[in-house]
Amino acid sequence: MRFLVHRSRVELLEGDLVEQDVDAVVNAANSSLLGGGGVDGALHRAAGPELLAACRTLGGCPTGEARLTKGYRLKARYVIHAVGPVYRGHPRDAELLSAAHRSSLELASQHSLRSIAFPAISTGVYGYPFDEAAQIALQTVKSHLEGHPEVELVRFVLWGEQALEAYQRAAQKLWGA
Repeated sequence: MRFLVHRSRVELLEGDLVEQDVDAVVNAANSSLLGGGGVDGALHRAAGPELLAACRTLGGCPTGEARLTKGYRLKARYVIHAVGPVYRGHPRDAELLSAAHRSSLELASQHSLRSIAFPAISTGVYGYPFDEAAQIALQTVKSHLEGHPEVELVRFVLWGEQALEAYQRAAQKLWGA
């Protein structure tokens, strides 16, 4: 599924984030940035030990923010480590999830990155419901792209049919497609 926001494309697909040939992939990281399970573990394994060494120099990252490293052995040139919230059902959860996406996009813009691939941040072990996470992620991306045409492609690479369908529903509501 593909949508346009001014001159930028937003794509939704089911697949493996590790395999994306984009300027940057977004890692659904924990605040230590030292690896974990799910997307975080997969990216660290594929990128090699240099990624962990680079992350150690960053001193962690607060929830709602993001940090940039090289991609090392990944197809992507960079990894943007975004820390989403653990879902608790509070309004602050949505603010932090939006901030994690916005911070990632701001880093992409600041570093002249034209293509970025996101996972479904916070929906794994952090428990964020897919439908809510999808609405927040896509609205944040749409708002950012309206003022930042330098980011030409934002791809959501979703693991599993449930995630893909939730993002498709949210995109249909947002873009009326």
